[in-house]
Amino acid sequence: MIGRLDFLKMLLVGGVILTAVVLSSTHASAQAAGETVYKAKCASCHGPDGSGATPAGKATKARDFCSDEVKKETDEEWTAIIVKGKNKMPAYDKKITDAEIKDVVAYIRGLCKK
Repeated sequence: MIGRLDFLKMLLVGGVILTAVVLSSTHASAQAAGETVYKAKCASCHGPDGSGATPAGKATKARDFCSDEVKKETDEEWTAIIVKGKNKMPAYDKKITDAEIKDVVAYIRGLCKK
């Protein structure tokens, strides 16, 4: 028979494992959502890899997300650019939700880690 302390330890370990599984699946679904929006709204200019090396990206001087200059910008700065637009990039405040913007920013950050 297990003692009360052993039972509580097992319960705690199970809770930690469950939390880790839920958090990792939430992150994965946010990444998938970010990728979907990125491909629909951003990739035509910024390219599938975020380099901006597409014909539209070259014409509009889209920035390379993996450049040191751009990587130094905060998520808040990127969010503001997506919401308000910048230079030839249109504003997306009425086109995508706040949650989608957050997912896209996370997805873009992941592009440079590949």
